[in-house]
Amino acid sequence: VYRGSVKDFPGFDASQDAEALYNAMKGFGSDKEAILDLITSRSNKQRVETCQAYKSLYGKDLIADLKYELTGKFERLIVSLMRPPAYSDAKEIKDAMAGIGTDEKCLIEILASRTNQEIHDLVAAYKDAYERDLEADIVGDTSGHFKKMLVVLLQGTREEDDVVSEDLVEQDAKDLLEAGELKWGTDEAQFIYILGRRSKQHLRLVFDEYLKISGKPIERSIRAELSGDFEKLMLAVVKCVRSTAEYFAERLYKAMKGLGTRDNTLIRIMVSRSEIDMLDIREVFRTKYEKSLYNMIKEDTSGEYKKALLKLCGGDDDAAGEFFPEAAQVAYRMWELSAVAKVELRGTVQPAGSFNDDGDAQVLRKAMKGLGTDEGAIIEVLTQRSNAQRQQILKAYKAHYGRDLMADLKSELSGSLAKLILGLMLTPAQYDAKQLRKAVEGAGTDESVLIEIMATRNNQEIMAINEAYQEAYHKRLEDDLSSDTSGHFKRILVSLALGNRDDGPENLTQAHEDAKKLADVSSNDSSDSLETRFLSILCTRSYPHLRRVFQEFIKMTNHDVEHAIRKRMSGDVRDAFIAIVRSVKNKPAFFADKLYKSMKGAGTDERTLTRIMISRSEIDLFNIRGEFIDLFDKSLHRMIEKDTSGDYRKALLALCGGED
Repeated sequence: VYRGSVKDFPGFDASQDAEALYNAMKGFGSDKEAILDLITSRSNKQRVETCQAYKSLYGKDLIADLKYELTGKFERLIVSLMRPPAYSDAKEIKDAMAGIGTDEKCLIEILASRTNQEIHDLVAAYKDAYERDLEADIVGDTSGHFKKMLVVLLQGTREEDDVVSEDLVEQDAKDLLEAGELKWGTDEAQFIYILGRRSKQHLRLVFDEYLKISGKPIERSIRAELSGDFEKLMLAVVKCVRSTAEYFAERLYKAMKGLGTRDNTLIRIMVSRSEIDMLDIREVFRTKYEKSLYNMIKEDTSGEYKKALLKLCGGDDDAAGEFFPEAAQVAYRMWELSAVAKVELRGTVQPAGSFNDDGDAQVLRKAMKGLGTDEGAIIEVLTQRSNAQRQQILKAYKAHYGRDLMADLKSELSGSLAKLILGLMLTPAQYDAKQLRKAVEGAGTDESVLIEIMATRNNQEIMAINEAYQEAYHKRLEDDLSSDTSGHFKRILVSLALGNRDDGPENLTQAHEDAKKLADVSSNDSSDSLETRFLSILCTRSYPHLRRVFQEFIKMTNHDVEHAIRKRMSGDVRDAFIAIVRSVKNKPAFFADKLYKSMKGAGTDERTLTRIMISRSEIDLFNIRGEFIDLFDKSLHRMIEKDTSGDYRKALLALCGGED
C-alpha cells in the first residue's frame, strides 16, 4: 500500500509543465503561486522529467532559474523537491559537513532512517554530484564511536530477512545487557555490531527480550551507558527500528515546538518522506501530540512556504477528528509490549543498613537543641531511613527525651522544608489521609488532589487510608467526600473509597463485553448514562483486566479510550477517568507527568511536588525517574535542582536519589 501524500499527476506532460514554469518566471517578478501549485502536485519522477524537458526546450537549467527567481525558505523547499531523493540526501549531507563544525543531527537523521537501497543510492549520488567519496568525507569529519557507527550504517548491509531465530534474539539481548548495564565501563563495539547489522524485525524482538530480562527499555540503557553524538545516533537507530514514522513525527514536532522553527529539518523531512510514509507520520503525530501535523505547520509557518508545506502534508487529520486504523494499531502494539515487560517497581528510599533508632534520635535532638537548627543533619537522617524506621525513631525519641519529635520538628523548621519533613514522619496512610482532609476542608475543594490519590492507590492502600482518616478526624472518609463533591464525580470517589476493586487476571470474554459497553455511544437509554457505564467498569475491574479492555476498545473503535473520554466528558469527571486510565496504563508515567507539570513554566507547584516525592519515594520513584527522562528528555534530578532552592531542594534531591 502506498503511504506517501504526493502521487503521480494524471495526464502529466513534461514539455507542457516546462513551458508553464518558463512563463511563470518570465518578465518582471515571478508567479510564485503557479510555481508552487505545479511543483507540489507532481511526483519526484515527474519533476525530474520536467527538468530535462526544460533544458531541451530552452537550453537552460531549471534548478538554476528557480534559485534565481525565488528566495529564502520557499526557494530551499522548491529546489529540494526538484532533486531526486538520493541527490537531495547527498546535498543535505554535503551541507552538514561544509564549513566549520558539522551538523550532526542531520547526519544522524539521514543515516539512521534510510533503507539499504536508499543508502547505496545516496553513496552513488554523492560520488556523481561531488566526485568525492562519502565514507572518506564522513571519516574525516567525525570521530570516535560516532564515526564507527556512521561507517557501519554507510555500508547499507543491514540484514533484511524476516526469518528470525529465537536463540539469536536471546543471545543478542544478553550481549547488549552484558555490554552495558552489567559491565564496568561499556563495550560500545557490541552495540555497534548488533544495532548496525541486524534486521529491523529481529531487533524489535531483541528490544522486547531486553525489556523482559533487564526490566527497562533499551533506550534507557543507551542513555545511561553512552554519551554525546554517539548516544543520539544510537537512540535514533532504535527509534527508527521501532517505528520510522514515529521517529519522524517526533523530529517534526521538535522542529516546530517552542520558539522559532528549525526550517531545515522541517523542509528535509517533508520533502524526503512525501512519497514514502507521510500518511503514517501524520497518524502517529495525531496520536502522540493530540493535534494534526497540518495544523501545527499552519500555526508555525507563513506565506508561500506554508502553502507548499501544507500541500506536501496532504491533509488535515483534525478535520474529521478521527484516528486512523494504523495509528490505533501502533498504540495497540505499544500496549502489548508494555504488558509483557516485567518491570520491577522500586522506590529510591531503602531501609538504612546499620539502623539504630536511639542513635538517630540523639542526632535529631542535637540538631534542634540550643540556638539555631542544623537542617542538614535532620535531612541527612530522615531522608535516608525507610518510613518504618522513621516510626521507630519517633518512639525512641519519646522514650529517650520524653518529648514529641513531631512537635519539635514543627517548631524548628518552616516553609516547604517543614511540610516535606513532617510529611515523611507520617505513615503513608496518615499522610494520604491528611492530604485528602486538606483537600476537602474549608471553602472550596481541591479536586485534583482527590483525583490523584483516590485514582492511583490500590485496595490495601485505600483501606489503610480509611482507617487513618477515621482515627485522625473521627469521620468517615466516604462521608467527607460525599458532602464535598456532587454528581458523577462524587459517585466515582465513593466507589474508589470502598477499595474493593477486583484483583484477578484478565477475562477475555468479559473484556470484550466491557469494551463494547464503553464504546457504545448510541444507546440513549437514560437510565444508564455514559458516565455510569464508565464508572461501573473503570472503578471496579482489576488493572490487568482493564489493560485488556483498553486494547479491545482500540480494536473496536480505532480510538484510544483516553481520546474517547476527552471527547465525551468534561471537568472533574473527565479528569478522574483519565487519571484512572493513565494509572492503569503506566502509573509511573502518570506521576512523572504530574511532577513535570508541577515544575515547568513560571513558578513551582510545591504542594504537588512535595506530595508525590513523599508518597512515591518507597514505591516507584525510581521508575518515575526513568519515565521522566523518557518523556521529557531531562532528568527529574536536574529539574528539581533548577526549580527549587535551599534545604528544601537538598531534601528533595536526597529523596530523588541519583542523577539519571
